[in-house]
Amino acid sequence: MNDENIDVLVVGAGPSGCVAASYLHNNGYDVKVVEKSLFPRFVIGESLLPRCMDHFEEVGLLDCLKACEFEVKSGARFIKGEKVCNFDFSKKHTEGWDWTWQVPRADFDSALTKELINRGVDICFEEEVVAVDFEGKISKTTIKDKEGKHRVITAKYVIDSSGYGRVLPRLLDLEQPSELPKHSSIFTHVKDINRPEGGEGTLITFDVIDTETWLWVIPFSNGVTSIGYVGPTEFLDSFEGNATEKLTQMLQRSDYFYERFKNVDFMFDPISIKNYSKSVKQLYGKGYVLTGNSAEFLDPVFSSGVTFATESALLAAKLVAKELQDEAVDWEQEYTGYIKGGVNVFSSYVKEWYTGNLQKLFFHRPENPQIKRQICAVLAGYVWDETNPFVTKHNRLIKTVAHMIDMETEKEA
Repeated sequence: MNDENIDVLVVGAGPSGCVAASYLHNNGYDVKVVEKSLFPRFVIGESLLPRCMDHFEEVGLLDCLKACEFEVKSGARFIKGEKVCNFDFSKKHTEGWDWTWQVPRADFDSALTKELINRGVDICFEEEVVAVDFEGKISKTTIKDKEGKHRVITAKYVIDSSGYGRVLPRLLDLEQPSELPKHSSIFTHVKDINRPEGGEGTLITFDVIDTETWLWVIPFSNGVTSIGYVGPTEFLDSFEGNATEKLTQMLQRSDYFYERFKNVDFMFDPISIKNYSKSVKQLYGKGYVLTGNSAEFLDPVFSSGVTFATESALLAAKLVAKELQDEAVDWEQEYTGYIKGGVNVFSSYVKEWYTGNLQKLFFHRPENPQIKRQICAVLAGYVWDETNPFVTKHNRLIKTVAHMIDMETEKEA
């Protein structure tokens, strides 16, 4: 086995790994990225939030993405029966980006990796991490290539951006159950031949079937649309047949979208992910740090996955760079405390979505413009803005306002 020596090993070449690698490369560090898959590859997580645009811009990856002409996402729509709630990212409490994209991740991730390779970043595809050993902070990571050959990479730091692969959590026994309810998803892509023209055909929509069950519809600029059902695991398991038959039956429950998709062929057999919410015992250790979905995955309802991936990757890369310069880093406060702060905000929103409390705020009429702007900032990914009461009081404010709506409804009745 050949032994390579580098500054930082990044595991995973998705948005998280690319942001971390780009920052480190830009600052002169010897970084290598290993990726188990061959790009382009299909992966879920196709709806971004405005906050992640800051990250791509800071590390110099924004222009290569703009050149792809992805579908612009300027907000999000939630539908529940006859009720509609539209969020416009230009009307939010926190200053920041007013738009982002809806992206086929195969194209999106390929654009990022091609840009980094063009800049000279070493990205190795079809290479899998099979073991890692630490001698203090120095890591020796065993890599297996597609031909089954092994080699060892010695690094001063490992950044795990492996996403759903969760490489270090598996190898270092860091997994722990999520506190969120057990939900599952089933999804595919379709050639959207019945797509309406104009704005209706471009809107990302969450069609709420009942309190815990909803359908996502994410149109892309290439004429393809991502569709997926989310609900309690036992609900998705209750449908009979194969994956295609199950998703076909589920689509019949959508009054709004059934006609649009009833005769449309699925581009591939639907993929199912069961009990998708994940957590870990710790986000860092001597010589390593976890970012994105390798650390924690919440729920797809607010499209927070990629934003947490890039937020954590950029911060992790900055702190790793500091430590490699022999500067003191308080990982518990500067990394775990910060990232968990944002995770806790979104966790409250996910939990209160499935209790129905947040849905009351979304669909109550008349709307409260101030509350809507504050919630919109959270949905745009600005969950660290402490001037926003729906951030600082996230664990109780949703319940409080929902209770006030209930009282108002009872009074009117």
